[in-house]
Amino acid sequence: MCTTIIVGEKASADGSFLLARSADSSALKAQHFVIHEAAQHPSGSMYRTKDHHGATAFEYPYPFETLRYTTVPNWQTGLHGAAGFNSEGVGLTGTESIFARDDALAFDPYNTESGVTEDDIADVLLMQARSAREACALLGRIIEEKGCGEGFGVGFIDDHDSWYLETGTGHQWMAQRTPADSYFASANQGRLREYDPKRDDQMASPSLMEFARKNGLWSPEKDGAFDFSRAYTRDDGRDRIYNDPRVWIMQKRFNPSLVQDPAAGRSFPVYLKPERKITLEDLKAVMRDHYEGTEHDPYDPGLRGEEPWRPISVFRTYEAHVLQVRPWLPRAIGCVQYMAFGMADLSVFVPYYQGLKAVPLHYGLGTDHADSLSVYWKYRKLQTLVMTDYTKLAPAVKAAFRDFEKTTAIRQTAMEEEYLKLAKVDPKRADDLLNSFNLRILAEAEELAERLLNEAFTTLTGEIQEKVFFRNNKNKD
Repeated sequence: MCTTIIVGEKASADGSFLLARSADSSALKAQHFVIHEAAQHPSGSMYRTKDHHGATAFEYPYPFETLRYTTVPNWQTGLHGAAGFNSEGVGLTGTESIFARDDALAFDPYNTESGVTEDDIADVLLMQARSAREACALLGRIIEEKGCGEGFGVGFIDDHDSWYLETGTGHQWMAQRTPADSYFASANQGRLREYDPKRDDQMASPSLMEFARKNGLWSPEKDGAFDFSRAYTRDDGRDRIYNDPRVWIMQKRFNPSLVQDPAAGRSFPVYLKPERKITLEDLKAVMRDHYEGTEHDPYDPGLRGEEPWRPISVFRTYEAHVLQVRPWLPRAIGCVQYMAFGMADLSVFVPYYQGLKAVPLHYGLGTDHADSLSVYWKYRKLQTLVMTDYTKLAPAVKAAFRDFEKTTAIRQTAMEEEYLKLAKVDPKRADDLLNSFNLRILAEAEELAERLLNEAFTTLTGEIQEKVFFRNNKNKD
């Protein structure tokens, strides 16, 4: 259950490609950050989900040589890779859970035995794709050949363009390139609509339209032009409160003059030209959004579990990220993944450069039980404590993380300028500069989270002391 936004390069403030997603299902789902080195595989060797105790029996041939890439997998399987970049500068985020119409699935059900799922997508595609378009097309072929084990949407990005793919039924899918001057926002629902097989900016399963017509999901005479979302994906009362408000608030943020009924999700534009150019910081703010300042804010004042509108930032978010590609820079610094462990509203977005060679060992630790070592639980402990009194504790935490991100951005600019100078004369020194800088930022972010945790504990300890202090106690210490 996630939220995704993709920004075309002419819609962004600096010309970069941007893609963001919050990933959420359980606060106990500890995440790791993993760097997969390039490798060679014997002929006939297979990637098998079951080898990692994944969701299905999906398998796919390894290419002879796999690329270096990163993922953010869950602790149990090392799969469910969430997001990452590979050495060719291809970035991916997946998946956005979406739901097909029940009557459509009756004709072409999900392959829950051996179909491709979120467990597999990041690894199988990033190990071999050399462009966003190639990754998108490869996933489409896999869906056609193997079937998908669940409904999903996946975003792709590189230094040329960005794509978004949605599944229809078990073997049907559609994808579209993000217009350069627009953005796309989605929240657990099928959003792609018009499809023309002659267009170069769209892809789909070969039988997409004929399958829908043959099985009564679409009638040209009755329905008019083919509409992928209407033909294949669910649209009912569940969308009105769980999904539509999130798309509505994202579009309202970047197109404030646009007047839309929050419950009219099916009619929301698929792509919009923003009224102002979108920044990296804007996407971080989107990932943190919970309808602040409105009656639908479920956190302030006071936690309100009965609030019907589902916000973007929820406590069960296990990580949120923004992928940025700046084509005018070397990939080592041009491709950056900004990641916040846990609930984005109470976390900090830290940069992970594509040129980062290794991360500390505790980035590969963490389970569904809290510990004192893993990076995931350092952030999650702070978030859990703050949520016990959000109104009192959250402002200081959010301000501290906001200041850290602002300062880090300034330091990044200085580092990148020095990197470019060094890369011309001494590539190794440039590489060392990048890696020492990135590791230092990771460490400083962790230190800040621990300091904020101690400050929050101090505040709560003082309050509890006041509540349990017996004023008439004559034996005061």
